[in-house]
Amino acid sequence: MGDADETFENADAGASEVIPMEAGQIRKGGYIVIKNRPCKVVSVSTSKTGKHGHAKCNFVATDIFTGKKLEDIVPSTHGTTVPNVFRSEYTLLDITDEDYLSLMDEGGETREDLKMPERPEELVKSIREGFDAGDSLILAVVKAMGEEHVMACKKDTS
Repeated sequence: MGDADETFENADAGASEVIPMEAGQIRKGGYIVIKNRPCKVVSVSTSKTGKHGHAKCNFVATDIFTGKKLEDIVPSTHGTTVPNVFRSEYTLLDITDEDYLSLMDEGGETREDLKMPERPEELVKSIREGFDAGDSLILAVVKAMGEEHVMACKKDTS
């Protein structure tokens, strides 16, 4: 079959960035990919079956990273894609002069590859002020479709 010393150069953990799903199965509050962007569904309206056969789902969604409103119309029986969205929490250790964040996960692993978010302004302000005040901050990081962004900040009360 194959050699024991075969290597797979492009192997990953096996987690796909998107999964296929029938459009009629997607609900408000769920996720959908519109214009190659991961979005959270704000509303779904379904039109009745027309003269040419298919009921259509009209999706209104917001990009989970930029907050932009996007719309798409898909026949309810056709397939579309849903992003795999991962959320993790990190303790903020430091902010570099170049605005990179030094973060530590629950297992004690550190990472320094995420930049300080640029917006919303309230999030940036709460991270800066909390860090400058010496508070222990927990940052929520959302990852989808190859993008990662800090989405929330809270004080560690433990």
